[in-house]
Amino acid sequence: MFHLDNWPIRRKITLLAFGIVLFTLLMGTMILIGKIASVKVEEVSQRSLLTAKVTAQMPEVKLAVEMPEGAKRMQLLVEQVRDIYGVDYIVVVDMDGKRMSHPLQNRIGTLFDTTEAMPAFAEHIYIERVKGDLGEGVRAYAPIMNAEHQQVGVVMVGNTVPKLSAIIADMGKEMGIILSLTLTFGIVCAYLLASHIKQQTFHLEPQELARTLDERTAVFHAIHEGVIAIDEHERITVINEAARRMLKVEGKAIGENIREVIPDTRLPEIIELGRPLYNKQFYIGDTLLLSNRMPIKVKGKTSGALAIFQDKTEVTQLAEELTGVKAFVDALRAKNHEHSNKLHTIAGLIQLGKEQEALRYIFQLDEEQENVAHYIGGRIQDVNLSGLLIGKISRAKELDILLQIDSYSEFQLYPEGMTYHDLVIIIGNLIENAFDGLVEVNDRDKRVDVSIVQDDSYLIVEVEDNGVGIPEEIQRQIFTKGFSTKQKGERGIGLYLVSSIIERSGGEIEVESTLGYGTWVRVKVPMERKEDDKREQND
Repeated sequence: MFHLDNWPIRRKITLLAFGIVLFTLLMGTMILIGKIASVKVEEVSQRSLLTAKVTAQMPEVKLAVEMPEGAKRMQLLVEQVRDIYGVDYIVVVDMDGKRMSHPLQNRIGTLFDTTEAMPAFAEHIYIERVKGDLGEGVRAYAPIMNAEHQQVGVVMVGNTVPKLSAIIADMGKEMGIILSLTLTFGIVCAYLLASHIKQQTFHLEPQELARTLDERTAVFHAIHEGVIAIDEHERITVINEAARRMLKVEGKAIGENIREVIPDTRLPEIIELGRPLYNKQFYIGDTLLLSNRMPIKVKGKTSGALAIFQDKTEVTQLAEELTGVKAFVDALRAKNHEHSNKLHTIAGLIQLGKEQEALRYIFQLDEEQENVAHYIGGRIQDVNLSGLLIGKISRAKELDILLQIDSYSEFQLYPEGMTYHDLVIIIGNLIENAFDGLVEVNDRDKRVDVSIVQDDSYLIVEVEDNGVGIPEEIQRQIFTKGFSTKQKGERGIGLYLVSSIIERSGGEIEVESTLGYGTWVRVKVPMERKEDDKREQND
């Protein structure tokens, strides 16, 4: 079934204009015809009344109405008057009601029903609407007065009223021309207007515009950066959800002055400057923002300002996660803490006068450190990855966790398309996630086992802990961006980055976890990427 909603806007506007013009013409025509009919009736009425008065004032009529044989003479006089004034009929009766003239000869001399014209026999002049043999008409009555001012008879003049069909038929040609010209003009103008609107809306239909607006609005509110715009009067015209969240804006904001909504805003200064400011850092409340601000110009005149900004804290944290800096910083901090504790121990032994025990402690520490560095350095042929693992061992000691690298672990070559940044992010986040799973464990020794093995086909990384485990209902969500089981303030970005890198590299992740016993995570990355993965990356 064809619905009106599916019609093109050009057809809708043209049809609407055609309907409006046609309806207006029909209503106007009806009013005009009614007015013409009213004028015609008034014209006929006045002509009938004039004819009746003139006939009643004629001396010949006055003389004939009083003559015994005046009917024949009266008929001749009346017919002459009727021809002159163009009325339909004239009837003259005496005071006894006898007809002295009539359009029908056989009614001359017959009696007239005087009850129909009682006012006329009482010297009244008037007009009335009647329905007679010839159709709807008007009758004018006038008394005939003799020389002594005595009434001797009555003149009745009648005319039929033109029918509407006759009026329409009489005006048919003119009405047809007007109707055709008006409709043609209206349709052409409507088509031109519809074409202009179509061009202004980039040839999109209303439903397409509505869908596009909904899509753009959804995209606008989905972007991570905050966006806010003001007009030349500093009223907010645009603000997305990210901006509301970063600036802690609640309630209505559109249409309000930005200084009232965000007191310490610096966006209005762009209207005064008239030029953009890029990569500027400033505080709004307690939030450090990185912002690009630019004027909105219409025909060369500044009509507002636009700001696109990010939370600088989030940007910094994301950059650290992406580059692996956070993992190295944590490792260095743990190493510094470990060395500080060891120095305190050595200093205490010396103060107690136990120099030999202090030397043995130093040699023991040096041997342990050398063994760890020698072992990891011999098996892991990358200084970045070796440094990460040594740092994580120190970090584990700080947390009272035993971190062991599997004796079969070995790394020599990065998989195709993967850099040391990627591997640092993967291994660093998996180990940190294992540490988090051990925070609440107090009933057993805390342990994390890491295995890194490699052959010609795959690089496999396994991380296992004996922590609290992950509930089955959220195991599928741990690699989702923003999802986190950690304390408030954590972004939930680490495992999401791991998942993104594995997916980009054509690898796979397996997770097995049992509540109360621990979690095992296995990452398997091919050394050579498939052609489909390469094409997808290039696209």
